[in-house]
Amino acid sequence: MGEKGEYNLSIAKSIMVEIDRMDIKKLSECKVAMIGITKRFPGVLANDKVNLYVKEGEIHAIVGENGAGKTTLMKQLYGLIKLDSGTIFMNGKKIVINTPGDAILNGIGMVHQHFMLVPPLTVAENIVLGMEPVKGIVFDINKAREDVKELSEKYALHVDPDVKIEDISVGMQQRVEILKTLYRGADLLILDEPTAVLTPQETEELFTVMKSLKKQGKTIIFITHKLNEVMAITDYVTVMRLGKVTGRVNTKDTNPNELARMMVGRNVLLRVNKKPPHFGKKIFEIKDLWVKDNRNLDAVKGLSLQIRKGEILGIAGVAGNGQSELVEAITGLRRAEAGKIVFDGMNITNWTPKQVRKAGIAHVTEDRLKYGLIVKYPISYNFILAHYDEVPYSNGGFLNFNTINTKADKLIKEFDVRTPSRDVLVGALSGGNQQKVIVAREFYFTPKFAVVAQPTRGLDIGAIEFIHNKILEMRDKGIGMLLVSMELEEIFSLSDRIAVMYEGEIMGIVKPEETTVETVGLMMAGARLTEIKADDSRYEEKDV
Repeated sequence: MGEKGEYNLSIAKSIMVEIDRMDIKKLSECKVAMIGITKRFPGVLANDKVNLYVKEGEIHAIVGENGAGKTTLMKQLYGLIKLDSGTIFMNGKKIVINTPGDAILNGIGMVHQHFMLVPPLTVAENIVLGMEPVKGIVFDINKAREDVKELSEKYALHVDPDVKIEDISVGMQQRVEILKTLYRGADLLILDEPTAVLTPQETEELFTVMKSLKKQGKTIIFITHKLNEVMAITDYVTVMRLGKVTGRVNTKDTNPNELARMMVGRNVLLRVNKKPPHFGKKIFEIKDLWVKDNRNLDAVKGLSLQIRKGEILGIAGVAGNGQSELVEAITGLRRAEAGKIVFDGMNITNWTPKQVRKAGIAHVTEDRLKYGLIVKYPISYNFILAHYDEVPYSNGGFLNFNTINTKADKLIKEFDVRTPSRDVLVGALSGGNQQKVIVAREFYFTPKFAVVAQPTRGLDIGAIEFIHNKILEMRDKGIGMLLVSMELEEIFSLSDRIAVMYEGEIMGIVKPEETTVETVGLMMAGARLTEIKADDSRYEEKDV
């Protein structure tokens, strides 16, 4: 028997041993059991004999670092990827899932991290897409609307069936995705990083929905990296690392530190160790800036702020209050209507992105796939995107591949990018490793100033710790930074001062050690600092 045959026989035997060890009662209690699941990709063992047991009616978290194999495991359960070996049981019976159609027939639905909706279509049209009710041979839109209304009322997932997807918030789009799975009869819902693109308010709404679905007998598998969410909403946790299961625990019997240790394989600092600041001279200033959004409405309204060398100024606020437009205006991606952006004594208002970069400003982009990377290029090319036309990476219009490859190998090692090779397409990396590629590119050249937007969105605890440390390293080298994040804990941990934005204006600027989350939360809701504190003199922005 050949090596491959011996390998498959070995896997088969291990699966049968595992099944034999499970008593029939335990198997029948599981809504789904995945036994001995193995999946290989070129150069990567994504799932290595993984066993997963999920009881009916529970919210079950699967946690792990980016690239641990969580999403790969769930894509096999949903039929998006064929498993190489292993067995899947539903309600105690063995099933075979080769396609999403097989999964749907078995009552499995999946809400992906990147929504699969058609923006120009209405909510109702998206929900029934592929299973449209008909009247004769014609699509019955009235029946579709009625079905969606009935379904949304049953599960308290209130949506407007007539509004277009392109006109609703991200949180509402997620509701539509959940309704799509329920419309197809799902009893088991897989939610892949569902809070990665949500505001804190939308996250709370999602948790309310999840609890409601659980009460109505639904089973939920919740893929996440946010340990506070695991503790808040789940019943049981399966931890993965490097394609293997490293722990299974009842949520009530564990804590974030223990989960982080199982995820990363070592103790993880859940709070950053920030040195006292050493501020230099003013390096960056915005004066009375006005910027319009895509609808030609004012998104940034007369905003002013200043940042010193060696200082991190954090921008807090609910998504959609002008933060994105502010960052785009600074980095040359959007035109400023009025006001000034001054960097190192130069008026850089409405400079091109290339001019901004040449001046010495790094930019960690909010949307890594849209602005930060070229996914069909290898990792090595993405490392030099901002400097491809400069010596030593090019000479006379020709790329110097030896220099590019040497640099790529160095950055892969220094920034712990998990990849088999520098030649792998960056689009094939996990989200955390894609983010490390961007941070490595932007920070390696030691800029004078950095605009860092959503640096850890969708990342696991290990990658977050790594990137936070890199940000603080840059600060301690005397580099000024504008940090924009939806994560309040991140803003409080990293910032030397916090500016709170609401509807394009600054509600107040505070020091993290002199304020509270509640105070910042009130400003995020539109209250000015002067309205919250009578004695606000110590918070007023001084010339720096």
